[in-house]
Amino acid sequence: MSDLAYRRILLKLSGEALMGDEDYGIDPKVIGRLAREVMEAQQAGAEIALVVGGGNIFRGAGLAAGGMDRVTGDHMGMLATVINALAMQDALEKLGGKARVMSAIKINDVCEDYIRRRAIRHLEKGRLVIFAAGTGNPFFTTDSGAALRAIEIGADLLLKATKVDGVYDKDPARHDDAVRYDQLSYDEVLARDLQVMDTAAFALARDSNLPLRIFNMGHPGELLRILQGEDIGTLVQGRTQ
Repeated sequence: MSDLAYRRILLKLSGEALMGDEDYGIDPKVIGRLAREVMEAQQAGAEIALVVGGGNIFRGAGLAAGGMDRVTGDHMGMLATVINALAMQDALEKLGGKARVMSAIKINDVCEDYIRRRAIRHLEKGRLVIFAAGTGNPFFTTDSGAALRAIEIGADLLLKATKVDGVYDKDPARHDDAVRYDQLSYDEVLARDLQVMDTAAFALARDSNLPLRIFNMGHPGELLRILQGEDIGTLVQGRTQ
């Protein structure tokens, strides 16, 4: 544990990250690779919790825009995150990990209810904890759920895995001259209107002074390297160094 820069982390994965090259659902090869990365980091001594989005299966806000009741759509999105959490649990257990899925909505036949003290105890016992169903409330994204759970369990770092290797001043997919930031303060993110997380999630992280690192988990080994203190992606914290 002494060689790690962070003792306890929360890793936020998008549902889309599980699709690989598929158009929908879960690619077993991709979820297997992600599980191996998580297991490698845990075996190095970290306590790891995860939040997985549901966008590969269902996105409540999208259907709400098409006319579906927003609350109904968001509840369906929460159930999609439970499906992904169970898939991640299975992938981790196939590698010998001990994983627990904890849901913010009651669904006792397939996973545990979220109880903060129990979640922390699971981590202390060396189990991987996967938080499902966001905050349990409509109108909040899984980014907000990740920030909330990270604060509640006393995480040293919130990691957000994306398709790009950090935060840029503009979309790097559209602009060849986009510049990546190594570090940013919360105030700089707001002043420059950078899309790091949704507003509610970002406010939670900022108000609790929770460090946030955005990186590309598509690059093998980067999760462990971050935990070992390497400066990968973009670090957002209270103030820049």
